[in-house]
Amino acid sequence: MRCLAVLLFTCFITGYVFAGDEPFTYPSNWGGTGLMEIPTARVMRENSYRVGYSQINPYRYYYGTLSPIRGLEINGRIIEIMGVPGFSGSVGSEYGNYKDKAVDFKYQFIPEGKYMPAVSLGIMDPHGTRLYSSQYLVFSKQIYPFDFTLGFGNGRFGKKPLLSQGEGIRVEMFQDTKQWLLDSQFFWGIQFAPSEKYALMMEYSPIQYHKQTNDPAKTKYFNEPVPSNYNFGFRWKPLKWTEIDLSYQRGNKIGINFSMNFDIGKPLIPIYDLPYREKPESKLNPLSERIITALYSSGFSDIGVSVKNDELWIEAQNDKYYFSTKALGVILRIVMEITNEKIQDIYIVLKENGIPLFELATTREDIIDLYADKLTLNEFLYLSTLNTDVSDTENTHKKHIKLFRYGFKPSLQTFLNDPSGFLKYRVGLSGWISYHPWKGSSFIAGLEGHPLNNVTSANEPLSIPVRSDIVLYKKEKVSLGRLMFDQINKIRHGMYGRVSAGFLEVQYAGLDGEIAVPLFKGRLFAGISGSAVKKREPDNPFQIKGNDVKDIYSTAFFNLRLNIPEKEIAIDLKTGKFLAGDKGSKITISKFINGVVLSVWYSVTDTSMFKDSFNRGYHDKGIMVTIPMRLFKGTDSKTAYSYSLSPWTRDVAQDIEHYNSLFDYMGRNSKIFLDKDRKMMY
Repeated sequence: MRCLAVLLFTCFITGYVFAGDEPFTYPSNWGGTGLMEIPTARVMRENSYRVGYSQINPYRYYYGTLSPIRGLEINGRIIEIMGVPGFSGSVGSEYGNYKDKAVDFKYQFIPEGKYMPAVSLGIMDPHGTRLYSSQYLVFSKQIYPFDFTLGFGNGRFGKKPLLSQGEGIRVEMFQDTKQWLLDSQFFWGIQFAPSEKYALMMEYSPIQYHKQTNDPAKTKYFNEPVPSNYNFGFRWKPLKWTEIDLSYQRGNKIGINFSMNFDIGKPLIPIYDLPYREKPESKLNPLSERIITALYSSGFSDIGVSVKNDELWIEAQNDKYYFSTKALGVILRIVMEITNEKIQDIYIVLKENGIPLFELATTREDIIDLYADKLTLNEFLYLSTLNTDVSDTENTHKKHIKLFRYGFKPSLQTFLNDPSGFLKYRVGLSGWISYHPWKGSSFIAGLEGHPLNNVTSANEPLSIPVRSDIVLYKKEKVSLGRLMFDQINKIRHGMYGRVSAGFLEVQYAGLDGEIAVPLFKGRLFAGISGSAVKKREPDNPFQIKGNDVKDIYSTAFFNLRLNIPEKEIAIDLKTGKFLAGDKGSKITISKFINGVVLSVWYSVTDTSMFKDSFNRGYHDKGIMVTIPMRLFKGTDSKTAYSYSLSPWTRDVAQDIEHYNSLFDYMGRNSKIFLDKDRKMMY
C-alpha cells in the first residue's frame, strides 16, 4: 500500500496545480495544518491564527496555531490523557488527568509550483519531555480538488520514541541525521475538497502506539497494536471562520475537532471615527480657536495653536489614535478644511505627556493637493520634512490641558501546571489614574481587582525567590499594583532619560532608571538601565517586607533593539545582572501585525548561585501577545491589553515590570517606523 501511495504521488506531481495552499489549510488533531494524525506541507495564511479543541480517546487536545510570517507556522498545544492521573498521592488530587504542553514549528521552504510540490520541514516538541516529539519532511501536491501528501518522520511518526531533553533542545534531523533517517517512517494522505464548505480525507498514519513507551497512555490503552493505521474523516465549514471535523481513526475510535480561525489584527467591529464637522457659527471665531475646538473634538488635548504671518504652528497630544501617523492625518485634514489661503507654511508637533515626539513641516498647498489626489502620499512626504529630533516647541498658550488621566482594561492571568490544579487563573479589571503637573511627569496609582481568583500553589518559594513566591501576591483579589512617580525627559539627538520611584509593581518598590537613544533613524535602539528595589509585603500594600532573602535586589543592563520594519520584527537583547543576581542575556523577538504584537523570549544566564535544582540550568522562556482594544470597540483607542504565558515558579533571568520602557516609548515614533506607518495617515 505504501508503494502504491508513492507511485500515485509521483504520477500526479507533474499535474496542473491550483494556486496556493488553500483550501487545504485545515487543522490536524493536534492543531498544526494537516489531515488527522499526520501533517501536510500546507501552512496557514500569513498573519492568521486558529484556536481549537479536539478529542480522540484517550487524548484531548487544546491548541492555538498562528503564522506570523509567510511560510512559518507555530503551534502550541496541551495534550490531556483521559483516565490517567497527572500526579499520584494527595498533592495532586485536584490536578486531574495527565497533561503535557508542547510547541511545534513548521516551515514551508518550497511553495508549490506548477510542477514542484510544496515542501515543508516540521519540528514537533523539541524541548522538555518530548512525549509527542517528531521531526519530519513532508511534500504536498494539488490537482484540484485533490491534495496529495507524502511525508517521512521520526519520533511520534517513527520506529521509536525520542528521549526527554529537560532544559535542552534537540533536533535529531540536524544533530544526528543518520539516526533520524534510520528511525523515520513514511506517512501519506489524500484530501478531496469539491467545495469550500466541506472536504473528505484519508490518511495512512505510521504511529505505533504500543511502542511509544514514553507515552503515559501506553500502559492503560495501547498494549497491543491499534486495529488499523488508516484514518478517514469529513470536514465541514458552516461559517468562513469555523470548522468541524468528524473522523474514524485507528480502526475503532470516533474523533471530533472544532476550530475557529481569524486574521491577526482584523477588527471584530469595523473601526470608524466620525470626521469633525465645524458648526456654521464657529466659523466666525478666530482661526486659532477654530483649530483648537476641532482638535479637541477629534481626540487631542494639551493643544497650542499659533498664527504668525503666513505660518501656522500646532502642537497637540494624541489621546485617541493607536498609530501616531493616523493622528497626524486627522490634524492635516482639519488644517485643510479650516485654514484659508493666507496660511502658507504649517508646522505640526505631536506630543506625549508634554514631550514632543516629532514635527512635520509642510505647506497648505501640498496638503490640499494630497487630499485632491494631485499628490501621492509618498510625494507629499517627500516635499515635507518629518523630524524626530525635536525637544523644544513654540511657547504657545495651551488649552484643554489634562492634568489627570485615567483608564481601565480587562485582566486575565493564568497559572498552569501546578500540582494543586492544572489551571489556576484570576480574572478582573486593572485601572489607573495619573497626574501630570509638568512636562514628562506622571504620578500614577494603579488598582487591580480580580473577583474570579483561584490562584494557589503547592510549590514552595525557591532559594532566591524573586518570582517563585509571586503566588502570594497573585492570590489577593484586590491589590495596589502601583503607586509611583515617573519622569521622562527628551534630550537632544533623540536621546531619552527616565527615572521612576515608589511602588513600581505589585511585588517590588524602589528606584528604576533608564537612558536610551535611537540610532540610524531608529533602525537600532541602544540604552542602559538599572534598578534597586525591595520586596513588598503581599498582604499589606503599603509595607516593605522585612527579613527577606535579600535586603535590596538590584539590576543593571545594557539594552539593544534591532528594528526590522520591512518584516515588522523587533529583536531585543538585554544583557547584564538580573534580579536574583544571575548574569547573562535575554533575547526577545517581537512581531507586529496590524497593531497586535506577538513576542517570544529565551534567556541564557549563569544560574550557579541558586541552591535549588529547579533554577539551576534553567532558561527563562515565554510568550506574550499585546492586543489593541481598538479591535473590539469600533472606534480608535491607544489602550492595549497584554497576556503572557511563562512559568511563575522560577527565578532565573527576572526583571521588574517597567511602567514606561523607553524602547517602547520611542517605539513606532522613530523615523523608520513613521515612514512604515505612513499609509495610516491618508
